[in-house]
Amino acid sequence: MKKLSPAQREDLLKTLKERFEKNPKRHPGLEWAKIEARLEANADKLWSLSEMERTGGEPDVVGQDVKTGEYLFYDCSAESPAGRRSVCYDREALDSRKEHRPENNAIEMAAAMGIELLTEDEYRALQTLGNFDTKTSSWVQAPADIRKLGGALFGDSRYGHVFIYHNGAQSYYAARGFRGALRV
Repeated sequence: MKKLSPAQREDLLKTLKERFEKNPKRHPGLEWAKIEARLEANADKLWSLSEMERTGGEPDVVGQDVKTGEYLFYDCSAESPAGRRSVCYDREALDSRKEHRPENNAIEMAAAMGIELLTEDEYRALQTLGNFDTKTSSWVQAPADIRKLGGALFGDSRYGHVFIYHNGAQSYYAARGFRGALRV
């Protein structure tokens, strides 16, 4: 298990609390004290949130699962996290590139961070909380049938509308990254 030092934990919790208090529209009715207690009890999740923060995701609480009680954290940076751009979709896509290969892929990066890519539904829900990806785009989880055919999905927001598009999974662009979700 990857751990943060006490100083790193304190800094991260301070950052998360400040973001939580600054953006109440994202989590109406939720209390920071309860979220912090859950975070303190799950050091591995704190490490994942630290990775989300380190790569530019600006994670914040966007809700709570009523069945499990888990708090939902999504990357809430205005644009796709800068430290996670220029990546293709997954390992298969990366291996299929013969030249001009990106350094990494979204699925493996997310797994290494202990998070998952947002689903299409999660991406659309995030977009109801603010203006995200107005200049960038973000990979979202691709359904198996689309991925089997070589494709993948990404989303962005343009003209006041959320778009979900398709692209070859091996493609990558400087302005396309991925947003993650973490349950705590």
